[in-house]
Amino acid sequence: MSDNNKKTNESIEKDQNFDPSRRRFLKNTGMVIGGVAGGSVLGGLLINQDKSDTATTDKNKQGAASPTEARMFFTRYEDFVVLEQTTERIYPEDDNGPGAIGLGVPYFIDKQLAGKWGVNAADYRQGPFLDSDPTVDMSSLTRGEIFILGLRKINEESQKRFDATFAEIEVEQQDEVLTDFANGDVDMKGIGSNRFFDLLRSATLEGAYSDPMYGGNRNMEGWKMKEFPGAVASYADIIDDKEFVKMDPVSLTDYQQKS
Repeated sequence: MSDNNKKTNESIEKDQNFDPSRRRFLKNTGMVIGGVAGGSVLGGLLINQDKSDTATTDKNKQGAASPTEARMFFTRYEDFVVLEQTTERIYPEDDNGPGAIGLGVPYFIDKQLAGKWGVNAADYRQGPFLDSDPTVDMSSLTRGEIFILGLRKINEESQKRFDATFAEIEVEQQDEVLTDFANGDVDMKGIGSNRFFDLLRSATLEGAYSDPMYGGNRNMEGWKMKEFPGAVASYADIIDDKEFVKMDPVSLTDYQQKS
């Protein structure tokens, strides 16, 4: 990976030092929506602010990778690097905690694409498909094919505009490219660039907040930032407490027999 790891609701802006460039990016990509519940996935993203430029450039701050983390779907490392950089821009590291890379989100997505989700195994896959209209959801492309197509298109756009790979360009330039994808302003074959970006964003958030047993949310840091307790079997011992009880998060893996 390149050493150059680059770099919403009035109430949130009042409570936090908010990065205007990231605010514009979030608004442009539809992440700012009215009435987002604080406990929702998007709500979790909105409170993950206070982005500092140095946070994502220091690889030592990304967290220790598990020795079991290895690519299962992406055979080209260049594609995986673009995945890392794009997810980090969607969910960047800040003063609250790690970003997408530190949470293991790229490996979560890789594992999902390597399984049934990546080949749309549980989806209706009979034609006719509407590839002639990339603005609609019905496509003959699988999620795995969409990711490969989209990530390589991002690198292609970066090379065309800035004569450098997506991992090498500045944060503002990365945001420019991603915003155009989010707005559907980049031509892609078989699917609209906005549909690809929606898929990428959803997968990023799922990787940040899913149970660690699925490969993301490393060390339950995503839950810790939201003070979410995870897979608690019972609240009987605290149900009558009048004050908020902060609990150490519990993963589904904690219920599995260890020996």
